[in-house]
Amino acid sequence: MYIESISLNNFRNYETLDIEFSDKTNILYGDNAQGKTNVLEAAYVGATTKSHRMARDKDMIRIGEEEAHIRLNVKKRDVSHRIDMHLRKAKGKIVNIDGLAIKRSSELFGLINIIFFSPEDLSIIKDGPGERRRFMDMELCQLSRIYYSNLSSYNKVLNQRNNLLRNSAFQRDMDAMLDVWDQQLVQFGKRIITERKNFIDMLRDVIIRVHGKITGGRETIDIRYEPNVEADQFEDVLRNKRDMDIRNSATMVGPQRDDIGIYIGGNDVRVFGSQGQQRTVALTMKLAEIELVRSMISDQPILLLDDVMSELDSKRRNALLEGIEDIQTIITCTGYDDFIKERMKMDRIYHVDQGSITEKE
Repeated sequence: MYIESISLNNFRNYETLDIEFSDKTNILYGDNAQGKTNVLEAAYVGATTKSHRMARDKDMIRIGEEEAHIRLNVKKRDVSHRIDMHLRKAKGKIVNIDGLAIKRSSELFGLINIIFFSPEDLSIIKDGPGERRRFMDMELCQLSRIYYSNLSSYNKVLNQRNNLLRNSAFQRDMDAMLDVWDQQLVQFGKRIITERKNFIDMLRDVIIRVHGKITGGRETIDIRYEPNVEADQFEDVLRNKRDMDIRNSATMVGPQRDDIGIYIGGNDVRVFGSQGQQRTVALTMKLAEIELVRSMISDQPILLLDDVMSELDSKRRNALLEGIEDIQTIITCTGYDDFIKERMKMDRIYHVDQGSITEKE
């Protein structure tokens, strides 16, 4: 699969944009704050309905405008598809696939699979558990519409339960109301825990192999899913912690507090790993993600690299380039000299300057 072209209207700093891509390597280069990342963001939003920056729809609309439009023309297994997305300040977004409106965002997931790699991902190891949960959720939502539905339902129920807890002093029949929300929270939460565990179990084998290759077998890595509560214990623990939840005005147990444990030589990389080790593990996780997705969908995912090359030394950069030779990659950078030095084949090169993009011959 690959993106054939992107068209934008009033998205971020682009009034209009039409750009075509090669199905292999595409370079967007230029100074900082010119709009390179905005193109990648548009691709990711068009594929997932969500921004990798966690931005709201209205934040992605060009200043002074009420709506923005993203169009992706994509090809999957030799069949072309068109995704049209309208972002609106006043109302929810509208999404069409091949001219037909979809009712739920989950209908879009799985049409194309995109993996985003940015400098922020290099901090996924040392940052808080929220970033590692997001890593799981971003990929699982693309791989499974059912997971997306369960996660969305869980978050809605969790918000309702937390609202109830925050207003517990004004509520009668508090226990009865919590019983209703707890039943749904456990129902969706158990499914999320099970899916996350399965995902990390599959990813673990790939990560061990990829990390061994990058480090020349000098390090042994292990990755473990660390649920805040086991699926079969969720209902009992939630009930037993109810008084604590009321005191804290928040739900203190559940998959919203999960984490991933990563260990090198038995030591927790999150705490004891050097910066170099943490960066290597982050790269390992992305390369393993590509390989796992490739095997699960029997197709190539699309890779978006946002100014990552400048953050990696030559050894890690070479490991990344070797792992992406056969997939469509859209890369942003301030200059492309390093790609020339590495003798990397660049199929299309674009210069980005103040929201204007021109192709380099």
